[in-house]
Amino acid sequence: MLLWFVILYLMVSVGIGLLAATRVHNAKDFAVAGRSLPLPVVMATVFATWFGAEAVFGVSATFVKDGLTGVVADPFGSSMCLVIAGIIFSRYLYKLNIITLGDFYRMRYNRTVEVITTVCIVLSYLGWVAAQIKALGLIFFVVTDGAVSQNAGMILGAAIVLTYTVFGGMFSVAILDFVQMAVSMGGLLFIAWTVSGKVGGGATAVINHAAAAGKLDFFPPPDPWLWVTFLGTWITMMLGSIPQQDVFQRITSAKTANIALAGSILGASIYFCFTFVPMFIAYSATLIDPTLFNDLLAKDTQLVLPTLVLQHTPLFAQVLFFGAVLSAIMSCSSATLLAPSVTFAENVVRGFYPNMGDHQFLRVMRGCLIVFTCIVLGFALKSESSIFKMVENAYKVTLAGAFVPLAAGIFWHRATTQGALASTFGGLISWVLVEVLIGEASPVPPQLIGLGVSALGMLAGSLLPQWVGHRLPGHDPHAILHHHAAAQTHHAESEHKH
Repeated sequence: MLLWFVILYLMVSVGIGLLAATRVHNAKDFAVAGRSLPLPVVMATVFATWFGAEAVFGVSATFVKDGLTGVVADPFGSSMCLVIAGIIFSRYLYKLNIITLGDFYRMRYNRTVEVITTVCIVLSYLGWVAAQIKALGLIFFVVTDGAVSQNAGMILGAAIVLTYTVFGGMFSVAILDFVQMAVSMGGLLFIAWTVSGKVGGGATAVINHAAAAGKLDFFPPPDPWLWVTFLGTWITMMLGSIPQQDVFQRITSAKTANIALAGSILGASIYFCFTFVPMFIAYSATLIDPTLFNDLLAKDTQLVLPTLVLQHTPLFAQVLFFGAVLSAIMSCSSATLLAPSVTFAENVVRGFYPNMGDHQFLRVMRGCLIVFTCIVLGFALKSESSIFKMVENAYKVTLAGAFVPLAAGIFWHRATTQGALASTFGGLISWVLVEVLIGEASPVPPQLIGLGVSALGMLAGSLLPQWVGHRLPGHDPHAILHHHAAAQTHHAESEHKH
């Protein structure tokens, strides 16, 4: 019965996604939903940016093992990322009227910087999207009682998500995010209420037990190296995920700049608060059946939540739980498949075919989406990392290679193309060298070293005599960007009137 409910839910989701696809008429509709989304939908899509496999399975399992200190990256770093992106970056980037972040790097610097940072952004999605696909495989394995293997479940899940995303693009993503946010929040809150009733003393007893066990201690012991690691983990997610296409797409899909700002902050706030619900449910499991769940913690922490629901809740609760989890993962995975595909099509492929027509470009974006899905699926099938670890590692490359050129390009008018190249190459090379040669033995996280070298590269490369991409005096890059934005807006208005 549970399996049939899951199948029905998947069919309804795909149907909604395909219905939304009827609104896609050009590349801009596909990439950023025609910049037409109202506040409730923007808020839901921002919430869905992070509320996926890692929030339900990864974060909850890590919290049970390591407490709040273990989840500093997510939800603490990820929520701050969305707030910073909303307050500091959203208004500026929204006004540029561009499709991808790679467009910004090209306009502000040059084609070389555009391609390098685009490759960084696309590579960062491999682990992130693979984590969502891996979670879909886990769900199919659990609800079929092992009849569908985790690998077969990954293939099936990837095919389902690809079906509606390849037709509907950002419109399908946004509409499903709104529907699935309501389902996931309602379902998980009901499970939390059901589970707390099975613990003697209810929710208060669970929280008190977690506090007594040290799980609510957030800061590490007063050891400077532990603090460096702690801050490095936080910063990686908080800053490394700002130069991300899915965050950018959700902001620029809004109807106005004010909606982009409000949607980012509201979505981030709801996400931060709601991520504690799966943590509460997972920790409750260790009190309901300590023998079973302590054994699972030693073998596979990601099975704690689904096992608890299957063995200790009625069918109605099971349907709500798996509907909620599927909602969260599908809404997250569809957007994170779309983002790198659109970026690669716009900032790598289009550069070789600048005269490509709009409908032809739309086909290229869809083709890139199919290819990227196959690559991610292969990565997910081969990887043995946990869901949380795959997500946590995803943003090291963008922290080292893409964050500083983005921030400096917006807030420092003296940033130059030479500085951006020095920043990107210096950050990436230093991060890779430390990661390969020293790895976990490094007292400072390798990605933090990459960030530091990236900042120094930008500073030195911009202030030293210019050999690359020298601009003529008086050519203010910000004025050039805003002139481009105004031209783009005028062109869009003319097309709309026509």
